[in-house]
Amino acid sequence: MVDTSADRYLDLLSRCLTRELFIDEEVRDVGGHGRRGAPLRALLRPLNHWGLRVVRTGGNREQRLVGLDWPTHAETMVGTKRLENLRSCVETVLADKVPGDLIETGVWRGGSVIFMKAVLAAHGDEDRVVWAADSFEGLPKPDAAAFGADAGDAHWRFSYLAVSLEQVRRNFERYGLLDDRVRFLPGWFKDTLPTAPIDALAVLRLDGDMYASTWDALTALYPKVSVGGFVVVDDYGLQDAGCAQAVDEFRRQQAIVDRMTSIDWSGVYWRRSR
Repeated sequence: MVDTSADRYLDLLSRCLTRELFIDEEVRDVGGHGRRGAPLRALLRPLNHWGLRVVRTGGNREQRLVGLDWPTHAETMVGTKRLENLRSCVETVLADKVPGDLIETGVWRGGSVIFMKAVLAAHGDEDRVVWAADSFEGLPKPDAAAFGADAGDAHWRFSYLAVSLEQVRRNFERYGLLDDRVRFLPGWFKDTLPTAPIDALAVLRLDGDMYASTWDALTALYPKVSVGGFVVVDDYGLQDAGCAQAVDEFRRQQAIVDRMTSIDWSGVYWRRSR
């Protein structure tokens, strides 16, 4: 069991990474980031030349709990429930001495990877490496010829989803968690993951949204997941995304029978038994 001070630390860090702790002070631009708000953003764009913005104040605490919004300043958009699940997975592999490192494929601003590193620190683990794999340029354009499930996927259009490696490193530094046991794998998954210098994984967290990103991560990294380790999929419940299809097809192909458990409306996980 984690002691009281570490428990409080991880709870506080979760609320900071999601900005749930400061949600009443949040401001967000009217029109948001999605396609639905594009006409309104275009209408308000002339104000930008005068240094003006039209914003809404405050956020929705219930939505933040389950990762239903795109936060303005938070280091993660996965929500509190998925961070709680991630903590449980990491603490379980530590308690059970499951061998391997931890990785997230698709890190955005780095919040989930930062949290994994914090759980290791709270438990005094000085051996495992935390890997952050991302293009650090946003999501790729869909290759519908190779992965038909990604046809029409628009994630690549959102500059909001492109966060530089330098920014993610600064976010780690902000929380005092950047050291030589944090490793970055910059580039497209199809290029970086097959040759990543990882021997074994205890926790594999996928957050690539698309079919291709999910498939590339699973095919390259699932063979390295130790028995007793966890696979966590962030986008399984996401509508109009190929992630769930990739997961289902991979599990069928590999004859994976381990029960998949829901975390919230979007996230799922399973524990490898063989």
